[in-house]
Amino acid sequence: MANITAADVKKLREATGAGMMDCKKALVEAEGDFDKAIAVLRKKGQKVAEKRADRDSSEGAVVSKINTDNTRGIVVSLNCETDFVSKNESYVAMANQLAEIALNANSKEELLAADFGGMTVAEKLVEQTGVIGEKIEIGGFEVLEAPFVGSYVHGNKIGALVGLNASSDTAAEIAKSVSMQVASMGASTLSYKDFDADFVASETEARIAAIEKENIELGRLGKTLKNVPQYISMTQLTPDVLAKAEDAIKEQLKSEGKPEQIWDKIVPGKLERFVSDNTTLDHEKCLLDQRFIMDEAMNVAEYVSSKGDAAVVSFKRVSLS
Repeated sequence: MANITAADVKKLREATGAGMMDCKKALVEAEGDFDKAIAVLRKKGQKVAEKRADRDSSEGAVVSKINTDNTRGIVVSLNCETDFVSKNESYVAMANQLAEIALNANSKEELLAADFGGMTVAEKLVEQTGVIGEKIEIGGFEVLEAPFVGSYVHGNKIGALVGLNASSDTAAEIAKSVSMQVASMGASTLSYKDFDADFVASETEARIAAIEKENIELGRLGKTLKNVPQYISMTQLTPDVLAKAEDAIKEQLKSEGKPEQIWDKIVPGKLERFVSDNTTLDHEKCLLDQRFIMDEAMNVAEYVSSKGDAAVVSFKRVSLS
């Protein structure tokens, strides 16, 4: 029987993160052969992984990394089953190691095949599944390249990347602030200009139907009915639509007896309100059209413009939920 020393056990523990008893058992089974002991632990991980394959892995750690010249960034989530495991220092450390490797990958598949201390990332995850006893996997992975890339991670749960068109003295501030916006508000596209016409038409129909249904119940309860919008995106507000809206506003002012000489002071505000009421899809889904979380008096596009010539060209988001 091989003589298993405390130093042998410590070496295997440091290499794998497995518990002392698991390391000792693996070394005994491998008759002291270090590489075989790692294989033993990996097989254990495979068995645990098979048993827990159907488990929900909605907890974990989201980590972001940016390269030294701020032109490439990644955000990745290392998912597990419980919040208890996700807060473990060694688990967070492993997530950060994984993120360093991910910085050179272009896809989740490429990341899984990358080297992680002499084994692939995929093999490392299987090994650690055996060590920790929970399903561990890469949940989300996003990469972004731009002239300047910044990031923000909220509570190890949500991470965001934002790409700007150029580097500048204010680029880091802008990228971080807009990344916070992405993490908080979860936009799905940069601008309303990215929307497909069929998508907007389908969303319009669905939203109007939902409001009309809700109004039936509100009416039954004697409560104030919600406004049913004609439109939901700036893509629908053609020059003709806006001209008709302006004419309707003027007709209303006339019927209210407002002097025509003061209409120029009233019409712009009412037209702005019309646009706001009829672009709800843009406010929800489009990053540049969302109200800026740090100053709701402006939208994100206006905030970025206030900082000079910067422009947001892309963004990515990864969330555990």
